[in-house]
Amino acid sequence: MKSFWIGSLSLLLLAPACGLLKKDAVSVIPEYAKRTPAEGEKHFKSLVQLSYGGDNAEAYWSPDGKWLTFQRTNPAKQITCDQIFTAPWQALADSNYMPARVSNGLGRTTCSYFMPDGKRVLYASTHEGGHSCPAPPPSGGAYIWPIYETYDIYIADLDGKNVKKLTDAPGYDAEATVSPDGKKIVFTSTRSGDLELWVMDTDGTNLKQVTTELGYDGGAFFSADSRKLVFRSSRPKTEAEVSRYKALLAKGQVEPTNMEIYTVNVDGTDLRQVTKLGKANWAPYFHPSGQKILFSSNHHSARGYEFQLYMINVDGSGLEKITTESNFNAFPMFSPDGKRLVFSSNRNNGGTRATNLFVAEWAD
Repeated sequence: MKSFWIGSLSLLLLAPACGLLKKDAVSVIPEYAKRTPAEGEKHFKSLVQLSYGGDNAEAYWSPDGKWLTFQRTNPAKQITCDQIFTAPWQALADSNYMPARVSNGLGRTTCSYFMPDGKRVLYASTHEGGHSCPAPPPSGGAYIWPIYETYDIYIADLDGKNVKKLTDAPGYDAEATVSPDGKKIVFTSTRSGDLELWVMDTDGTNLKQVTTELGYDGGAFFSADSRKLVFRSSRPKTEAEVSRYKALLAKGQVEPTNMEIYTVNVDGTDLRQVTKLGKANWAPYFHPSGQKILFSSNHHSARGYEFQLYMINVDGSGLEKITTESNFNAFPMFSPDGKRLVFSSNRNNGGTRATNLFVAEWAD
């Protein structure tokens, strides 16, 4: 679910499909797209900006490391509600390039991910619940994320055709990603009464619940060997926290201001809390070594609205700050070969609220 903080802790929720480049297309990155990593960003050997305006986030690599799938809202380009797009990552650096839309332009979409064949994309959409962009629920001044019960999970070809619906249970089904071995999909669902992690086969069958504790479990990714999951979670403990969590959930809302990073085996065993930092720690992804995790956090921010990328060992030791620029950095994902990191940031946005995609050449 693409929901995140920008500026003063406000909630941002991310046109006609354009021509698709051939799979073997080669693009030269324009000079204006090349950025200098900020001081202290020692793991970035180089940096390329891939989008220019609007809200662009949750960009994830294709299995061959040549393409990205991501979601975008950009009213200037007649994209007024989150929709899913794909593009060769180098071509996307050209500000005149128009990526291809995969989703049908109706409702709101979120959390896309390439299938193992690289020819299809997995994503969640509300379009069967209504063609209009669903309005955010009233928050009463609190910072909340909406959990739209009309979200279901779909697979489509890169051109948006041959759409197949994978989930059909009442309630929220979204935040889906695919295991590297191509056998399983993990997603977040309210089908058991709480926001829990579930796994299913890639055809939508053989569903199994992974997590069971009260709290929001979401944003899960598989380890390289497909045996473990890393995810974000809230764990209300006090009577007041439990009461508020349940009351918000009943209204289709969650308050994501206190989340930590966890790992768990795909079968639900060996649940471990990795971070104990306080505030909001989220958007985790395994380092190629499998021994570290990258994630976004505001634990260092006195006012809570600055999010930077951090890296930590899977045992919770060795916390290291990765990014140092802008108020928002999140959604990191390593390319399959481990050489590049794609992430979202509001750096270099000319003082606007725009969130753009960046690719860094990674240095351990």
